[in-house]
Amino acid sequence: MVGILVTGLLSYFLHKHKYARVRSTVYGSFVAIYFLNLSSGLLTSDANWNEFERDVVLQLPFLILPLAFWLLPPLPAVYLRNIWLTLIGAAAIAALLSAVNYALHFEQINELYLHSKVMPTEPDHIRFSLIITLAIAAGILLIVQKNVVGRMQSLLVLVLIVLALYLHMLAVRSGLMAFYSLGVLGFLWLVLRKRNYYQAVQLALCLLLLPLVSYVCFPTFRNKSVNTQEDVGQVEHTTSANSYSLVGRVYSYKVALKVIRENFWFGVGKADIEEEMAVHYRKDFPLIQPESYIQPHNQYLYSTVAFGVVGLLIFVVAFYYPGLCIWPQYAPLLFAQYTIITLSFLVEYTLETQIGLAFALFFLMLALEGNKAPLLPDTEWRPA
Repeated sequence: MVGILVTGLLSYFLHKHKYARVRSTVYGSFVAIYFLNLSSGLLTSDANWNEFERDVVLQLPFLILPLAFWLLPPLPAVYLRNIWLTLIGAAAIAALLSAVNYALHFEQINELYLHSKVMPTEPDHIRFSLIITLAIAAGILLIVQKNVVGRMQSLLVLVLIVLALYLHMLAVRSGLMAFYSLGVLGFLWLVLRKRNYYQAVQLALCLLLLPLVSYVCFPTFRNKSVNTQEDVGQVEHTTSANSYSLVGRVYSYKVALKVIRENFWFGVGKADIEEEMAVHYRKDFPLIQPESYIQPHNQYLYSTVAFGVVGLLIFVVAFYYPGLCIWPQYAPLLFAQYTIITLSFLVEYTLETQIGLAFALFFLMLALEGNKAPLLPDTEWRPA
């Protein structure tokens, strides 16, 4: 990230008269989120000041990346294509390494899936499943837009099929939810906008057959299905939050809502969330053990606890403004990344981990890059 910022600064000071920059509000809205995080220091208790300082550093991508991409000149379409292909290649290699490890520890890893755990991946399995989903979406768009042709196209199709199958073998709910949501949106696009019913039927068949084939072929997918059903069946039992991940999340939502009612407008400050949540866990759900206290696994709830309803409104407007302000320009990659992130927000506090924040923000910036007017006419679609 620092490297991108340095490159942007050098480009600006050496060549600022040779290219026009996108209006600053497109990127400035992300910077506003950084200052929203800074503002939570006003509510932070002295005991948690070190945690606030740690968060200020963690959230620096909201300051660094928007500034860096705003300063950069428009990257040529071929550069953008190669960066997205690099993502797909890196995802394929990482998936292959993970699959080999699975083959070497077949029985042990299958057993993990019955206990709310999954096969080891790098980075963590939730973010990795989202990366795989974005890589598949990017690859499909590069093929549809004919940015990749000939043998390279055939190779890319094979890689995308492997990644889709791996995503089901990995069987992470967040990634699968994003994958099928994008699939349904693609189906609606083909039917309602393109009127291409043949391709729509082909896509629908793939979306129907993939989970059936995966259930038969992948024990991990089967075991995750069993585990999920078991998790859902335990929601009514408070003590199950000590050992079932889905149940723990449900109770984190309940506790978060209690904290929000008491701090409705401006929240409690990010650094004090854990402490405030613990108070309500002890008071309202004494059967849940302290080691099972978790923060609300929902970015919108998390932000409301931290910043209140006022802060949540600022966050939502600032985060989604870049996607809305480029309308009606054609930006399917940007739409896909916003969809993936929004769905992850429903089940994770995505922006509160380093890898989650980096994944969300970098690829939004990269997709926005495709909407910049090029210095020279591009002969191929600018991935946007």
